[in-house]
Amino acid sequence: MDATARPQRDAPIVDRTWERVTALNQFTLGGIVVVVCTVLIITDTATNFDLFLAGVILIFIASGVSLMVPWARVPLIWSAFLPLLDIVAIAFLRESAPDASLGLLWLLPAIWLPSQFGFRGLIASLTGSAGLLLAEGIARSGEGLDVMFVLLPLLLAAVATTTYTTARRAGAQRLLLHKQSRMLEGALARARRQETTVTQVLDSVDFGVIRINATGEISMMNEAHGRLQILDVLAPPDADADAVSMAAAESRDSALETSRIAYREDGVTRLTPEERPFPRALNGEEVDGEVLWFGMPGTPRRALSVTVRRLRDADGNDDGAVLVSRDVTAELSAIRSREDLVASVSHELRTPLTSILGYIELVLDDDLPASSRRGLEIAGRNANRLLAIVADILAASTSGGAMIELALEPDDTDLAAIVWASVEAFAPRAAERQITIDTVGIESATAYVDAARLRQVVDNLVSNAIKYNRDGGTIEIGCTSDGRNAWLIVRDTGVGISEEELPRLFERFFRAESVRNTSTHGSGLGLSISREIVRLHRGDLTVTSAVGEGTTLVARLPVHPRRKDTK
Repeated sequence: MDATARPQRDAPIVDRTWERVTALNQFTLGGIVVVVCTVLIITDTATNFDLFLAGVILIFIASGVSLMVPWARVPLIWSAFLPLLDIVAIAFLRESAPDASLGLLWLLPAIWLPSQFGFRGLIASLTGSAGLLLAEGIARSGEGLDVMFVLLPLLLAAVATTTYTTARRAGAQRLLLHKQSRMLEGALARARRQETTVTQVLDSVDFGVIRINATGEISMMNEAHGRLQILDVLAPPDADADAVSMAAAESRDSALETSRIAYREDGVTRLTPEERPFPRALNGEEVDGEVLWFGMPGTPRRALSVTVRRLRDADGNDDGAVLVSRDVTAELSAIRSREDLVASVSHELRTPLTSILGYIELVLDDDLPASSRRGLEIAGRNANRLLAIVADILAASTSGGAMIELALEPDDTDLAAIVWASVEAFAPRAAERQITIDTVGIESATAYVDAARLRQVVDNLVSNAIKYNRDGGTIEIGCTSDGRNAWLIVRDTGVGISEEELPRLFERFFRAESVRNTSTHGSGLGLSISREIVRLHRGDLTVTSAVGEGTTLVARLPVHPRRKDTK
């Protein structure tokens, strides 16, 4: 590479402000002198031509020097010689025409020196003009005292002092403004870095984010949002680019437009333009994890979980909203596959169970020994319970947010009898692990419940207390009534559940980390079904737990049936 092709370095930036200020001050004085000379010539004022010419020449020399010298490249103090030279030149002019009051021209150097050179300029201005006036006064001492020898020094001192004070105050203000400017520049740089960081972070995540300001305009949108709003309906990767015709391009555009059609969570109810999240955000609404499907049924579709949150400014006024969209297509597909599997397995279990129950009933119709009949009856009851559980699993595996409503046949029931029956049934399993079941707290308590459904709840709670307990642990079971509600309490000394996982304990198919670490396996449906049954009775099921300390479940059930209002 030759020398001419090398990149040239940028020339250093030179501040020429001082050159402009020096030239402006000097030419202002020079212009005034030209006007004064013209007036003196026109009025034919008596002057000493030699002194007058010397003063004018000095002014012009100073003006020429102010233009020729590169003041930005020389020490600042050198420019002080110009106003000092002007003071001498004005002294010559004043002496050449004593009656013309040309000493007033000293006001310009008196302003120039303090404003540009501070206190040193003030001293130089006062010393120079006062020294010349003193010399002139001594020379004219025999002619009497002239008032100008008193007034002019006072005027020059006042102007110079005022200029110095003003310049110092202006300098302090400039310094303060400079510091504030540096602070603002630093704050702006930090804000830009933070904005860049936030933008990079938002562009790297896989969920879309839109910031809508108070006027309804989009002030920020990350890259993921554009990718999530439409399906990529493109030609196959191995397709020949030349084979893509105009008709194919139009078809692709049509497919892209079709993929933007939005449906509700059911996937079949089409949203109107006003029901889309963005118009709702503009109308001041909030959306909490609403699932929308993009794409027509039967075509490749994408599910988005959309959330809209309102924002408030420092005064509490509405400041727009943030719209977040997340692709949940894979999650919903996995959930649907799991539900299909559970439903399929549960359905397959119903057929053999129905057959077992049928054959048990046929055998019970024959004459059997009492012990055999009793065993078959127990087997039949448990098979019926198992069939009911399978039905509940089928209900829990529906794709809706809650189980289908279970059929209830409530009546006044002694809760203690149900609890004792459950304890008796699970006693052998507890004995295998040396788990003690404390039944001291079981009291007679009448509740208006479906006995069969409530037995299912009690069995689930007792079974979990045994299943997730320690060998040699303890289970406390109790029931009581306060006249308005009946209470069922099951407390164990098992592995417990962390505080973070407690809110999800009643979710279908959820299993806590402490439970997954044990050798005991479960479906994650028992507590979900139990709480659903309790709530169908107008009660509630709550839980408290701590890791390593155990778990306590409390069921509240109504004592009396619902009272219907009469009109």
